[in-house]
Amino acid sequence: MAKRKSPQSSTTARKKTATNSSKTSKKRSPAEKSSRTASKRTSKTTAKQRANNGKLQTIGAYLIERLQHYGLKDMFGIPGDYSLQFYGMLEESPIRVIGMTREDCAGYAADGYARVHGLGAVCVTYCVGGLSLCNSIAGAYAEKSPVIVIGGAPGMDERHADPLLHHRVKDFDTQREVFEKITVATASLDDPLTAFREIDRCLEAAVRFKRPVYLELPRDRVQTEGLYPHTPKSEAHSSDKDALREAVEDASELINNCKRPVILAGVEIHRFGLREDVLALAEKNKIPMSATLLGKSVVSEKHPLYLGVYEGAMGRETVRKYVEDSDCVILLGTFMTDINLGIYTAHLDPGRCIYATSEKLRIQHHHFHDVLLPDFIRGLSKSKLKPPKRPMPKATKTKPTSFDPVPDAKVSVKRLFELIDQTLGDGMVAIADVGDSLFAASDLSIHKHTQFISPAYYTSMGFAIPAAVGVQVANKDLRPLVLVGDGAFQMTCLELSTAVRHGFNPIVIVANNKGYTTERFLQDGPFNDIPNWNYHRLPDLLGGGWGFEVHTEGDLDQALSAALANRDAFSLLNVHLDPLDISPALKRLTDRLSKRI
Repeated sequence: MAKRKSPQSSTTARKKTATNSSKTSKKRSPAEKSSRTASKRTSKTTAKQRANNGKLQTIGAYLIERLQHYGLKDMFGIPGDYSLQFYGMLEESPIRVIGMTREDCAGYAADGYARVHGLGAVCVTYCVGGLSLCNSIAGAYAEKSPVIVIGGAPGMDERHADPLLHHRVKDFDTQREVFEKITVATASLDDPLTAFREIDRCLEAAVRFKRPVYLELPRDRVQTEGLYPHTPKSEAHSSDKDALREAVEDASELINNCKRPVILAGVEIHRFGLREDVLALAEKNKIPMSATLLGKSVVSEKHPLYLGVYEGAMGRETVRKYVEDSDCVILLGTFMTDINLGIYTAHLDPGRCIYATSEKLRIQHHHFHDVLLPDFIRGLSKSKLKPPKRPMPKATKTKPTSFDPVPDAKVSVKRLFELIDQTLGDGMVAIADVGDSLFAASDLSIHKHTQFISPAYYTSMGFAIPAAVGVQVANKDLRPLVLVGDGAFQMTCLELSTAVRHGFNPIVIVANNKGYTTERFLQDGPFNDIPNWNYHRLPDLLGGGWGFEVHTEGDLDQALSAALANRDAFSLLNVHLDPLDISPALKRLTDRLSKRI
């Protein structure tokens, strides 16, 4: 059996090929000395103009050109003195700059943008900007969302006497060293001899591994020219033919000998653009499909072979039983996280599993290396599979919801999401924040032209609103329906001012249960209570948008209808809920978790 180590399946190998960054040595290298003269040569022309003139490009201009090559059209961030020169170059380029209210929100927005567009970018100043960005970039790393982080830094020439420059922490390498832990590649663009190659290396790593990268740009290197003309080179990656052949043969044998196969699709199917390949495999062989919570909507939930979200004890019993009764579970692009597995209430026997991701391939207890996920899925689809046709249980499919409001009845979580399920339509994207909004949303029906986005692995509260801004920057015709609890809303709600500024029209539904209800069922106490705001009056503060206060089902029906009709600005629904009212999914989960606390 072929067992060669692959950069995609080995963290060590990956670090050697993608993540090692050149550290700035305290002693000047010859390249640094030569660059002192080069740094004085500046140009005010754009990247495109300089390329057309056949002259040497500046580091800043080359970075912008390469970002455009990868299809980037927008960048998020907040300027600061260490990044102002680069911001000036961005303004002269075709890349649109989207200013945000906070750096962490800029990171969430770039993450949301990347999940729709395929690649996002954010630019911030030194340390006070970069370190504020860390949490959102950590989430993008955990959930495989490729975001380019550009961090401004003090100039190389101003570091000679080791001065205590503003924003500095410990030493000048602190910011880059922190980002080494939460990105797949980092580089300091301090040397004009290597800067262009480092830019290429990091951008290629982001696209290949679908994870963030970090580029540090000292402010006196933005206008510094490279020392020689540079032509980008892209390294081709392919599977080991013998390993791929053996893996497909072993997987085919397992599938052909089983009686109850099922596909469990994960988030990497979306990240690597493999939805059509998975559908081809399932449809050709009539294999039923399920999805994880993080991978929700990777395939249309209206598809006749789709079962529902599998999430252990948190999911619907019919889906859980169908998946766990399978004698061949084909996990494709799936993260085996505690949330995806219902806090480890899932029961999946490795001896009955084919587990294929971009980083590893395991068939039963056999491991294969140098096999790329797209090659494996396509190879499996082309092979002669003859699995038995497994009937779809009728109880697995949820009945279409029909919300008939009882005008004076108080709104419950269950009824709220019944109306939301009925409301989702073409051209909408459901964005769920952490809390019961996420768990309740797991039962929503997402069809072909709808998407679902959530931080369902890293679970950082405050993600949804800035991510919605990023989504509409990427595609203004895609209207976000933001599902957020009052606790998460209070963390990043002012980013709706960016929506006002750009004329975006998300619908924000605040599940106002007066605190952290998810945690109340784990450990109750006053620490779970938060101040109750008049959320529906936020549009008055921001100077735009529509606000609605909702107490009853009649209020809810009218408010959501008005929100759908209001397409010129954002709409915010302040939905009052009982502090102890939770979704059926969360009830199943907390019942199990409370036994462990």
